[in-house]
Amino acid sequence: MAIIDELRTPLYFAAGTADLAVQQAKKVPGLIEQIAAEAPARIEAVRNTDPKAVQEKVTAQAKEAQATVQSKFADVVGSLDTDLKKFGETAQDLALRGVGVAAEYAVKAREKYEEVAAHGEEAVKAWRGEVAEEIVEIAVVVEPEETKAEDTKAEETVEASAEPAAAKKTSARKTTARKAPAKKASVAAEKE
Repeated sequence: MAIIDELRTPLYFAAGTADLAVQQAKKVPGLIEQIAAEAPARIEAVRNTDPKAVQEKVTAQAKEAQATVQSKFADVVGSLDTDLKKFGETAQDLALRGVGVAAEYAVKAREKYEEVAAHGEEAVKAWRGEVAEEIVEIAVVVEPEETKAEDTKAEETVEASAEPAAAKKTSARKTTARKAPAKKASVAAEKE
């Protein structure tokens, strides 16, 4: 059953993703109505703004951002430690942190995957009307009987194939024994 569960999980994940996409798609008409209602006011606000005022505001923000970047850069350059040993330790520490963060994201991704797969399983059950649980219960009840029947058939097949193999081995020996005297007689006939 574990193999079947492993095969079902990606399918449930796909079903969960599709169900979540449908749920989000149902929200789109409301968002479109909201944007359509707000659009005239925003367009009017853009029309009423003075281009020179906007340009001055953007220029001031750009100068402020440039000053901030320059001061941060100066702080970083000033605080750089020239000691190579510390730099190597820092690089190693950053690499280990990167591995830790990657592992953390992998765990989070796995959790989200399982969460969406569980949502998909629930969606599939809802779509089927809970028939899926009944089928699994029936399969669990029927499967052990099939396994026992297959084991019995396999044992009978092994026993049946072992008997003809033993018969073939003995008949092969008899055939070999019969051919040997015939060769001696033919060799003796040739010598005479």
